[in-house]
Amino acid sequence: MQILLVEDDRPLAQGLQKALQNRGYTVNHVTEGKAALHVIKTERPDILVLDIGLPDISGLKILRQLRSKQDMLPVLLLTARDSIDDKVAGLDSGADDYLPKPFEMTELFARLRVLERRLASVKSSAITIGDVCLDTIEQMVTFKGQALELSRREYMLLKNLMENAGRVLTRETLETRLYNWGEEVSSNALEVHIHHLRKKIGDGFIKTIRGVGYKVNTETA
Repeated sequence: MQILLVEDDRPLAQGLQKALQNRGYTVNHVTEGKAALHVIKTERPDILVLDIGLPDISGLKILRQLRSKQDMLPVLLLTARDSIDDKVAGLDSGADDYLPKPFEMTELFARLRVLERRLASVKSSAITIGDVCLDTIEQMVTFKGQALELSRREYMLLKNLMENAGRVLTRETLETRLYNWGEEVSSNALEVHIHHLRKKIGDGFIKTIRGVGYKVNTETA
């Protein structure tokens, strides 16, 4: 699950990013609204965690802009303002949830789990292709009915490929979904994950498109 964190308080953002990464999320961070809008357009996240009080554009303005375009990207608002009027303004602007500062990390995790369940219910909690079944709610994978032990990145890689079955995903696209900005990635990291997945679900399920990327081979899956 990839999160875009939009927060201009750098110490707070660093703490949130570290905590979320420790929980298995891929987290990218920007400090301004214009940068957030650019990232949403070019590297769309799964969930937007958005501070209202940004230095250039208010979080509410960003949210209204998204909703005016019928963009239903899940948005969790963060704000130091905790009055009822502020909360109503955020929800009326199209926020999926609202979390006043200061907050406990356990509450943030719980709110994100709710948004994840909503995402799963929109798509379908289970994706089955051939002998492979991936459950997005339980975050587990079975092969021929047997549960597999996958690392977080193996699971996210397989999830992205199965959600786009039949389509070629480039190396750059997959690395964007698996790694945070600035995170050191070895040149063969993606190939290693693919190799481990193939050992667990067979060589024919994931097809290499040489020089481009990978796809789930639905014809032989």
